[in-house]
Amino acid sequence: MSYTVKSPLNSDAQKVVGAALQSTLTDLVDLSLLAKQAHWNLVGRRFRSIHLQLDEVVLAARNYTDLVAERLVAIGTAADGRAATVARETGLPQLEAGWLGDDGVVASFVDIHATAIERVRARIGDVGEADPVSQDLLIQLTADLEKAHWMWQAENIS
Repeated sequence: MSYTVKSPLNSDAQKVVGAALQSTLTDLVDLSLLAKQAHWNLVGRRFRSIHLQLDEVVLAARNYTDLVAERLVAIGTAADGRAATVARETGLPQLEAGWLGDDGVVASFVDIHATAIERVRARIGDVGEADPVSQDLLIQLTADLEKAHWMWQAENIS
């Protein structure tokens, strides 16, 4: 049986916005997984504070994952957050397996956030004319990613 949700956007706009939101969804799912991976395997003198900061990343990423996925569905595009899709399509830098030192985790999350910001910012322009509602969601996401990026950078200053 085939199901569809009628889009409020014309088909061209739906394709552009759907692609931008799907890429964003993929990156957000990966961001939450990367933060959990680091959270579980973190070691070092700043363990507790970074451990808690990683939980904040997970919470924010999961909240935005839901918002982005629901926006995809609202515009008539099925959301795809499957592990295989995320593994194949993420654009975020990856962590090494095993124990992760606190300084390395901080540096990694500075880079991960910088990449996520760059990728979402590129999509803001892509969706603006096609769907200002989705653009607004991406702008708010960027603001929150930039705040987290600043906080990770502040951890790295000695």
